[in-house]
Amino acid sequence: MSATLMDGKALGQKIREGVKARAAALREKGVTPCLAVVLVGDDPASLSYVKSKEKALAEAGMESCDIRLPQMTSEAELLSLIANLNKDERVHGILVQSPAPKHIDEEKINAAVIPEKDVDCFHPVSVGNMMLDRPGFLPCTPHGVLMLLKEYNIPITGANVVVVGRSNIVGKPLANLLIRREYNATVTVCHTGTKDFAYHTLQADILIAAAGKAGFIKPEMVKEGAAVIDVGINRVPDSSAVKGYRLCGDVDPAVAEKAAFFTPVPGGVGPMTIAMLLQNVVEAAERSV
Repeated sequence: MSATLMDGKALGQKIREGVKARAAALREKGVTPCLAVVLVGDDPASLSYVKSKEKALAEAGMESCDIRLPQMTSEAELLSLIANLNKDERVHGILVQSPAPKHIDEEKINAAVIPEKDVDCFHPVSVGNMMLDRPGFLPCTPHGVLMLLKEYNIPITGANVVVVGRSNIVGKPLANLLIRREYNATVTVCHTGTKDFAYHTLQADILIAAAGKAGFIKPEMVKEGAAVIDVGINRVPDSSAVKGYRLCGDVDPAVAEKAAFFTPVPGGVGPMTIAMLLQNVVEAAERSV
C-alpha cells in the first residue's frame, strides 16, 4: 500500500487564484488589500518566511507594507507601531512575525492587534470567536488542514481524529475546529503528558502531527489506511544539502507506505498556510468596504 500524496501546493494555488480575483474586484472599487508585515530582528528563518509571504501577496494583486525593525527595538516601540497600524485605513491586516526577540512579550503583541486586522487569529477575542463559532478569521494553518481534508474527500464526521501537539497556533485551535458541528469529529489531543502515544495514535482515522519533533511519528504508531497530516517543519543537518540542512516533518516518511493519505514536507500543509493567510487578508479588505 502506498499513500495518496495530498498536494497542498496545487490546492493552495487554486485558493490563491480565487483570492486574486477577489482582490481585483476590490481594486475596481478603489481598495487595494494590504497586509502590514512586521519583522523584528534578522533571524534567517523568519526573514525567509516573511519574503515568501510578501511574494505571495504581490502575486495575488495585494500590497505588503514591509516594516523591518532592529533586534533591540523595545516592546513599547513595537506596541506604538501596532497602534498606528491599527488606525491606518490603508492597512487591512497586521502580521508580526514570530518568534519575537526574548525581551518582547508576544502575548502583549498579539493582544495589541485589533481583531478586525488580526489575520493570524492570535488575539484573545479572535480565539474566542473561533471557539464560540462566531464570525471572524480562522487561524491559517488549522484552516489549511481542514481545506486539505475536504479537497481529498476524507470523511471527518464521526472520525477518530488524533492531534499530536497542543500549541496555540496549531494544536488547540485545530482540535476546537474539528469538534464544530460542521465537522463533528471525535478528537483526542496528545502532548508531553500523554503516557502511551501509540495507543492513541493507532485509534486515529485521521492523525495530525504538530509536535515540532522531526520524524516523531513512526509507522508502528499509525493505523493501516489512516489519513496522516504532517504539520511539522523541522531543519535537520544534512552535509549533502547546499544549505547544510534539509526540511522534514514530524512524521517518518515510511508512514506513507501504511497510510491511505499523506502530506509531504515540504509541499503539503506549508503552502496551505500562506493561501489561508491571503484569504484572510482579502476578507479583511472586503469587510472594510
